[in-house]
Amino acid sequence: MNLWNKAFLYTLPGNVIRSFRGRKLLLHLLAIGLTYVIVASGFDWRYFEIVRPISRYFFPAVILGWYVPMIFPIVLFLAGLVYKNQRTVYTAYATAQAAIIGLFIASFYKAFTGRPGPGHLMGPLANASREFRFGFLRGGVFWGWPSSHTTVAFAMAMSIWMLYSGNRKIRCAALLYAFYIGIGVSMTIHWFSDFIAGIFIGSAIGTTVASTFKRLARSISP
Repeated sequence: MNLWNKAFLYTLPGNVIRSFRGRKLLLHLLAIGLTYVIVASGFDWRYFEIVRPISRYFFPAVILGWYVPMIFPIVLFLAGLVYKNQRTVYTAYATAQAAIIGLFIASFYKAFTGRPGPGHLMGPLANASREFRFGFLRGGVFWGWPSSHTTVAFAMAMSIWMLYSGNRKIRCAALLYAFYIGIGVSMTIHWFSDFIAGIFIGSAIGTTVASTFKRLARSISP
């Protein structure tokens, strides 16, 4: 188990960098390009107006998207120990690392984009869907573009998707969870384009982490 602890810490900085390399960089650029199209077309605001009457029913996604990334890897790790299942153990490490990197990269973007979220939770309605406060920490790192909830959810889901390539039920459950979180926050605390960007950025992170842990599993596990 010490080997997995060391592997987790050793690969963490490299996986942050690899999440921006090669095809992964294209996913980041696609997230930016699609955001521009969605914002410029005015779709963000139209979507917000359509879903606003039912948005309160999706607020549980905000809560789950915050707590599941903290609890799930721990539960998975303990289950792996109890049942002596190495794949479950390294999946726990992979999802934990994916969540950490997802939160870090999403927060990094937010620090420079400073995008305010929908105003219906904070005060009078106002179309702020095209507003960005580019600079450094002009809008904090908790709100804005991309959605951290979505980025982390898809980073974890894509890690599981790749690590359980032969199990359709687990893969589908992981994706359903990620889409529930993403769509839920797009109806409550984020714009639709924040959700779309989170899909691509999170996928870049998740596939990077999973590739690393699949390679490590072949060298560490007996």
